Amino acid sequence: MTETNLTTKFKKVSTATLTMQLLKRGIKSIWMYGPKPLGLNQDRIAGPAYTLRFIPGREDLNGPDILKRTDLAQRRAIEECPSGHILVVDALGRQDGAAIGDILATRLQVRGVAGLVSDANVRDADGVIASGLPVWCPGAAAPASVANLSDGELNVPIGCGGVAVIPGDWIIADNDGVVVVPQNIAEEIAEDGLEQEIHEEFILQQVKNGAQIPGHYPPNEENISKYRLWRGKSSS
Repeated sequence: MTETNLTTKFKKVSTATLTMQLLKRGIKSIWMYGPKPLGLNQDRIAGPAYTLRFIPGREDLNGPDILKRTDLAQRRAIEECPSGHILVVDALGRQDGAAIGDILATRLQVRGVAGLVSDANVRDADGVIASGLPVWCPGAAAPASVANLSDGELNVPIGCGGVAVIPGDWIIADNDGVVVVPQNIAEEIAEDGLEQEIHEEFILQQVKNGAQIPGHYPPNEENISKYRLWRGKSSS
């Protein structure tokens, strides 16, 4: 399955559904604690992870001259994160500073980056929202990253929101938060997740029509048969 097709499928599957699909496979530690939609009515995003990792700030590493450098991992990430990917930032959960601001967010949006997920805040939050870049983070903070964090690395395994993120893992974010799907099972999770979404659409219709929960959620064999019949008609 191509990356574009996988993105399209994941955009149809909620993070709630994905957590259930992963739970069925014994994988629980995949929902990030902290990142949430920065703007109202952000669409669901999906894409492979491109990672940025900061290290703790230290005064001799964060002198005034750092503001002039263009080789910092953060600055490189803005130009190197591939189009269609999601930039995932490990800022050690520090919320007394910002991972990016409005100018960097605008550059990411112009380059076609699908979104940003960070365990640190953003600065110039109104401008970040206005850039059109979908962002999931804890909130807003005025200080720049260099006030509290030092230069780090690009596209290495990181932790964000208490979840391990390996470059190339799939990131899906919506109003329920951010979920990480391991790359090696992404296709089957997308397929099974989409089927779960369709099945739950059928169940919801039954409940709206007065059906009781027992026998429908989870479905018994009788209602599975009804679903298959409905599924066949809706697909034809």
